[in-house]
Amino acid sequence: MVRILVAVDGSELALDAVRHALTLVGEGLKAVLVLGHVQEEASFLELATQGADAIAEAAVEAGKHLTRPAERLVREASVPFETEIVLGSPASALCDLAESQGCDFIVMGARGLGAMRAAVMGSVSLAVVQHSTLPVLVVKHREASEADEMDEDAQDTQA
Repeated sequence: MVRILVAVDGSELALDAVRHALTLVGEGLKAVLVLGHVQEEASFLELATQGADAIAEAAVEAGKHLTRPAERLVREASVPFETEIVLGSPASALCDLAESQGCDFIVMGARGLGAMRAAVMGSVSLAVVQHSTLPVLVVKHREASEADEMDEDAQDTQA
């Protein structure tokens, strides 16, 4: 059975990736989804004033909260899944997580930024594509108007 790491962060973009992975499963791919969430590590100041254990516990709780919408979608689709919450730099932590969990490939959302904005702002999806030893499927976000047009086209072909 294929293992797919789906990067989730609570955003609609990440839910696009979850929906795409569920579509693959719905089309016959036998897979287990590994919903992977990365919390950035605490700063030195946070560690000095809060304590490592308290910060780690808060990070895990925040991660659980942010993965719930993705878990709900996968549960409703009756697809087997696991949730993994890790600490670290998002791109490298996702690559490491995919390998440690024995995943066959990674699915993640993308903002669809232009080349200039991506270069200036950085891009987790771009970094994962560049550094992963596994195949990476980047799912671009469909704007509402694009989704409406596709729905209308589908209705026109059914009529």
